[in-house]
Amino acid sequence: MSAREFARRHIVHNLGLKVISLLIATGLWLAVSSEPVSEAAFNVAIVFQNMPDDLEISSETIPSAQIRVRGPERLVRRLQASDVHEEIDLTGIKPGEHTFDLNTTQVSLPDKLQAAQIVPSQVHLLFDKRATKIVPVRPRVIGTFVTGYSIAQVRSHPDTVEIAGPKKSVDAVESAITDPIDVSGLIDRTSYSRHAYVSDPLIHVVDPHPVTITIIMERVPALSPPSQSQ
Repeated sequence: MSAREFARRHIVHNLGLKVISLLIATGLWLAVSSEPVSEAAFNVAIVFQNMPDDLEISSETIPSAQIRVRGPERLVRRLQASDVHEEIDLTGIKPGEHTFDLNTTQVSLPDKLQAAQIVPSQVHLLFDKRATKIVPVRPRVIGTFVTGYSIAQVRSHPDTVEIAGPKKSVDAVESAITDPIDVSGLIDRTSYSRHAYVSDPLIHVVDPHPVTITIIMERVPALSPPSQSQ
């Protein structure tokens, strides 16, 4: 194929469309490259990847990070905190204390945006073995009894729940309590549905279904007046 024929087939053919496409692409590039650079700060949760199944984070406070993002103003304005992720890889982590460096290379961002700064630059966490335990349910009864009545019996179904969390925290738990049950004005047998929980935020109930609490009231026998001696 001669040079003239090659030019006619691959360069001159549809030359108008090619020129228009080139002008559009150049215009878009100029628009993006000339767009002012903007910066915004986002408070985001830290994403822990590859957490071992037998470990739990035992720190009472899970840290977050403030990430300053820089890029074209148009993209920064549209950015949401949910689009920004700081990731820490926990592969091979062992129980105990661990400090992790936070840097811009661990930040996940949309294209054409970059992380300019992360605060704090480090996070310190405690890890413990994951443990489970069966504990009794302790219904929490409140209210004022009707005069002449008292509680005869309190039944829970189920009467135990399984809890899970860091071993040190689980070992310290003796029971799970329920949301309060107000027995003011109660004079007979009544059942209630309540959730059981542990106040330690590091511990959760494995199967968090409501517990049925049955309260049985009884009349207190009146005391006989003391006999008078003759």
